[in-house]
Amino acid sequence: MSGISIGVVGGGASAVCLIDALAQVQSPSGSITVFEPSPNLWRGRAYQVDVDTIKVNAPPDDMSVRVGDLGHFERWLEIRERIVEDFDNIDPYSGMRFAPRTVYGEYLEQSAYAALGELRRKGWRVDLVGTAVTAARRTSDQVLLSTSNGSAGAFDYVVLCVGGDSPKDAYGLTGVPGFIADPYPMSHNLRQIGAREDVAVIGSGLTAVDIILALAAQGHQGRISLLSRRGVLPGVRQRPITFEPRHLTKERMRSLGRRRREISLADFAGIVEAELRDADADLEAVYAEITHLDKEKPVDRLRRQFAAVGSSDPGLRILQRAVPDIGPDVWPLLREEDQAELLRSHYRTIMSLCCPMPPSSASVMLELVDAGQLDIRSGLHKVAARSGGGFELVTADGTALGADKVVNAVNASEGRIPTGALPLVTTLTRSRAAGRHPHGGLRLARATSRLIANGTADPRLYGLGNIGAGALFFTFGIPSLVDRSEDILASILQHAGAAQSAHSADVLLPA
Repeated sequence: MSGISIGVVGGGASAVCLIDALAQVQSPSGSITVFEPSPNLWRGRAYQVDVDTIKVNAPPDDMSVRVGDLGHFERWLEIRERIVEDFDNIDPYSGMRFAPRTVYGEYLEQSAYAALGELRRKGWRVDLVGTAVTAARRTSDQVLLSTSNGSAGAFDYVVLCVGGDSPKDAYGLTGVPGFIADPYPMSHNLRQIGAREDVAVIGSGLTAVDIILALAAQGHQGRISLLSRRGVLPGVRQRPITFEPRHLTKERMRSLGRRRREISLADFAGIVEAELRDADADLEAVYAEITHLDKEKPVDRLRRQFAAVGSSDPGLRILQRAVPDIGPDVWPLLREEDQAELLRSHYRTIMSLCCPMPPSSASVMLELVDAGQLDIRSGLHKVAARSGGGFELVTADGTALGADKVVNAVNASEGRIPTGALPLVTTLTRSRAAGRHPHGGLRLARATSRLIANGTADPRLYGLGNIGAGALFFTFGIPSLVDRSEDILASILQHAGAAQSAHSADVLLPA
């Protein structure tokens, strides 16, 4: 198995998880090549150098890149804080630690270079290539990658870590003066907003929350309107409690997958209810959070959830833990019609509850609301540029609002294949080396993350991160990236070992 070559397409957080996992396993040396054309190597869009105000939305034990070591990021933070005391990362309402996104990017950088150093020490060849991969071709026993500058390389195994895309321009405003198509990095892109200008933020996810916090931190005095179609803000993270799941575990879901080809949504709901009952959770309250979203004004929901940070009921915490932990295992087991219904009717709700904002972020937003500076509305219907400058935003009930600047925080396109990766993905699908998933991204095997084409999982091609969103549902959280990295490397090393054994047998056996 000596001398295997691995090509990694993309150099963001998913690639860091993969490389760190590779550095920890025992394997013969080989070569690894990482392709990343952007200047944000290892950091990606979300964790590039930026203002300290915007923070990750999860505690350190949910942000560790190390397989089997939830305290890896926490220890890194503690060491850093002995040297650099430049941020207050303890949330006063929950007692939890939420690091700035830019600091987490620093952790990703250091983890990546430490892992690459360990691989070099073990005899691995490491190459970092700052150009985009634009094409891939599957040969009999390798994958040939071509880059934008015309160079090519052959690899035994290729992992697509292409990340997510920039916000979708849902209203066709690209190029219009005053429209900020991508808010990151906010330290630069939000500086073009005057202190007293009226600002409209379109979208209501975590990016929108980041924008509000950044504007507040830079002393913005103008009116801020946050508008989206449904007005679904991220939930508010509650104070942690000790809890060990009995039913919603990876082991049970994987066992279920071995015994049954599919389950209904009602079957899965029964497992969830059993977990909630065993934990003495309020089933009606959890059900109401999921089904009554459109019956509550966004600000009322935000205020209610902020007041419940210290709630003793474990229901929402169970869901917040279960979705990223078991989502990739249970999603492929659901019937096609149930998957479609969840995406159509409940996707934003699930993401809101399972990717909540820190309570301190909710506090800032409510302070702005109470001061009359921030207005949060649902039912956004139209955004258009005014002939004399500025913008008009119209909601479904006919209310019209004006804004001097519009900042885009709309989620990326549903396809979940970033624009920069489309040429590469197109070559794979046209050659039938990969297949598009109807819910976005590429088809992946649940257990190994191998790319699937014509019903066959390819042992030499893998997908990690958002590119597998349609196949695995929850793919972008760090715990999911770590789990999938471990699965991918196990699959690669097992296949490489089997190939080496077969080759050795061919050499030893007489003709």
